[in-house]
Amino acid sequence: MVFVRHALPGERVRVRVTEDRQPGYCRADAVEVLEASPDRVERPCPYSGPGRCGGCDWQHVSWEGQRRLKADVVREQLSRLGGLEPADPLLAGLVVEALPGGPLRWRSRARFAVDRAGTPGLRRHRSHDLFPLDDCPITVEPAAQAVLTRRWPGAGAVDVAVDSAGTVTTTRLDRRGVPTTTRVLRAGADAPEAAGGRAGRHAAGRDWEVEGTGFWQVHGSAADALVSAVAGSAAVRPGETVLDLYAGAGLFGGALAPAVGESGRVVCVEADEGACAAAEANLAGLPQAEVWQGEVDAEGLTGLLEELGGAPDVVVLDPPRAGAGPAVSRVLAGTGARAVVYVACDPASLGRDVAAFAAAGYRLTALRAFDAFPMTAHVECVALLEPA
Repeated sequence: MVFVRHALPGERVRVRVTEDRQPGYCRADAVEVLEASPDRVERPCPYSGPGRCGGCDWQHVSWEGQRRLKADVVREQLSRLGGLEPADPLLAGLVVEALPGGPLRWRSRARFAVDRAGTPGLRRHRSHDLFPLDDCPITVEPAAQAVLTRRWPGAGAVDVAVDSAGTVTTTRLDRRGVPTTTRVLRAGADAPEAAGGRAGRHAAGRDWEVEGTGFWQVHGSAADALVSAVAGSAAVRPGETVLDLYAGAGLFGGALAPAVGESGRVVCVEADEGACAAAEANLAGLPQAEVWQGEVDAEGLTGLLEELGGAPDVVVLDPPRAGAGPAVSRVLAGTGARAVVYVACDPASLGRDVAAFAAAGYRLTALRAFDAFPMTAHVECVALLEPA
């Protein structure tokens, strides 16, 4: 078996093997297209292509073609790993929804590597070698320019983010990956600020505080789209208890809190100290919402549920790429929550966790997918699981 990068289904290509270290398969780059797919286009990024920047997967694919391929990936993973039938209407009718703004200049937060000479860029695919860049066409221009137009002597990487007001925050990391210096650029002025400086984001009709380069949806329109999808799936009612896991700065919990009213309760659980501080600030005007700092694992979750004194009515979770895992999924299914809304950035992890929920008596009843990462193979999903 050969995994070929820079090719498309149905194409005939000439390839160059780039990795042949595992029994049963190897990796290759398509270096010549003999018969092209109708979805193949000229790459809009001059740095993309075999042996060059490894940041984007699908610069050579039309935007419409990218979304069709992503829908195929979601269907395949939920069928193979999640146990759904391919003919299930949730899969057969799945469409990956485009977000506003087009496939370029959507990325508002990025990390660029820096070589020992201080030159910024991105790594080549499956390599530690750095490919120098003068620009990154999927990154918003102020962020790309703030990092890629200067040298960074002594740095190992630079994180950069642009908030809703256009403020650019850069955080220098040393060669061990430890943050060292944060700088904030406002209205053309470059002023130093302590690490952990806050940035402003706007979503769901209100402003949110976030750590300058801390976690937030990287696509400028993703937060609004996901909040709308989560709220529609959760259908929260007055007086209910909502458990928001991997809560970050409190986006989903804060957006759902008004719906539970003064008699309801929203508990946001997040491990990162800086994100918890931002969530506390964001939820300060919502007395029904609270923030608990702690890891989301089976043991900690069991203790948290005991402290709550009752099962949640709705669970919202937005885990990292690895997913919640079978142990956490089993604990959540054991609560008997009427709705579990799962936000997933990896279809394979979602598929495995859907299978774990199914084994514990829950079924997938709704599914939406969003193209929150154009030019890459990544896709964001919002899944609704309900007791069978």
